[in-house]
Amino acid sequence: MTFEAVAATSTAGVRRRDGRSTYVEVLDVASVDTAALVDLPVLDNHRRASGRDVVGIVQRARIEGDSLIVTVRMSQADDARPLVQRAKDGLLSLSIGYTEAGRTESVVNGERVRTVTPAIFEVSLVAVPADRAARVRSGAMPDIEEIEDRAPLVPEMPEADQARIRSIGELADLPPSFAEGQISTGATIEGARAAARAEMIRRSEGTRTIRATVSQPDPGVQLRAMGDALDARVNGTAPSEAGRPFIGASLRDLATECLHARGVSTRGMNPDALFRAAHTTSDFPHLLQGVGARTLLASYTAAASPLRQVARQGSRADFRPGSTLKLGELSALSKVTESGEVKAVSRSEAAESYVLDTYAGMFSITRKALINDDLNAFADWSRAAGQAAAATEAGVLWSLLSQASGAGPVMNEDSKRLFHADHGNLLTGAALDVDSLSGARLALRTMKGLDGKTVITVTPRYLVVGPELETVAEQVLAAITATTVADVNPFAGKLTLLVEPRITDDAWYIFGDPATAPVLEYSYLSSAPGPQMASREGWDVLSTEYRVVLDFGAGAVDWRGAVRNPGE
Repeated sequence: MTFEAVAATSTAGVRRRDGRSTYVEVLDVASVDTAALVDLPVLDNHRRASGRDVVGIVQRARIEGDSLIVTVRMSQADDARPLVQRAKDGLLSLSIGYTEAGRTESVVNGERVRTVTPAIFEVSLVAVPADRAARVRSGAMPDIEEIEDRAPLVPEMPEADQARIRSIGELADLPPSFAEGQISTGATIEGARAAARAEMIRRSEGTRTIRATVSQPDPGVQLRAMGDALDARVNGTAPSEAGRPFIGASLRDLATECLHARGVSTRGMNPDALFRAAHTTSDFPHLLQGVGARTLLASYTAAASPLRQVARQGSRADFRPGSTLKLGELSALSKVTESGEVKAVSRSEAAESYVLDTYAGMFSITRKALINDDLNAFADWSRAAGQAAAATEAGVLWSLLSQASGAGPVMNEDSKRLFHADHGNLLTGAALDVDSLSGARLALRTMKGLDGKTVITVTPRYLVVGPELETVAEQVLAAITATTVADVNPFAGKLTLLVEPRITDDAWYIFGDPATAPVLEYSYLSSAPGPQMASREGWDVLSTEYRVVLDFGAGAVDWRGAVRNPGE
């Protein structure tokens, strides 16, 4: 919604008349304070009747040679959209509203010339330019009459010549305004051909010319807008405001836009050549990959295992075995003697380790699917890949709890299983009810620290069960209106219920908060957290290959934050 334009120049004047005679007014652009122009309103044809006449603001201003260049940001209001479109089409010019901050007069070739120092107070989008170089400026000053300069008449051009000039513009891939400009100035066929050749050379060399038209949209912004529209189409959601213009675009349309953003002409390209060019010289592959990654992430997040809530997230810089250090509790503080001696206190420590593994899958979207504008398979695979990544993580976490018939992995600290009678976290089998929950809570509350003496008091937070016990667990945790003290449910609102479908027996678990009493820990490679999607152009087959990679690992880091009951 921004563009750069020439607002005024010092190279051309406007012929005016005052009480003495006619004169030529020239603006002293070099004297303009460009900082004072920032945030000035941009009006519709100098109208100031209401707030609706404001269609934008000036963001920046600078002097380039004899020209004042401004950067304008247009309003996104509905009533400003027609002006935005006309500016994009190159149909509007700029004009400044100003008062005289100072002036000098001189005589050049027998004619009065008044040089004005302008104090600019607004910029306007207008239809008819008076100053050919600097675009239209504000209305006449009091007691001054502006004289309209008449351009020399151009003989009407034969229709056949007009058609040939338009054909020259189309073959050169130039906008329609080029041909119309050549026709309006009475250019010859050879002159139009030379002008088209010069314009093509200028574009190929990447030179930049300041024009009073909207600049090309930022490729990054446009790519995000197209991604929003494609994502809305794939997932059946409403597009963002920026993506709305692309909601009806096909894959071929989007590939064409990506090529045009890179300055590549698509004139005469068949669909196969167009997609091949889009994959090699534009951001089109990143567009598809970004939409696939968003679809994958949404599916991955929705399918996340409940076991991630009872585990702490860590990070690993590489694939070597990494250790998680546990620091014990401080021993009791000693009384300071009269001499002020402070005695050192001891602190126990231990470490558990695990490694990261890499999991991956691949999918191809064929050239035929792209040409047929068929995204269903791509979207389905992205969703399935997200669910598969979540299931992989859940499987790794569950394998820690299910090892050795539910005893868990061997802990480095004492070479015993995670759930062991000596740890005080393997309870006598009992049905899930208030009494057995009370015993599990007591076991957590009386856990000892690394020193084997200090009670660390773990607060129960999560109840983890399988589908077989889900209804029972809901009943046990439900709040009831008690009529006697004995009927009060002490666990109502105290525990969060998590249902893990991989638990197929009557076993159940109580976990504390993983932030303060972690039992399980999972990590990603620090440079690639979560599933990562990448793409490449297929070689063996005519397709684009997409790959999802997950670098993930998990381990048991302590036993003091959880208890297991094998069930009745």
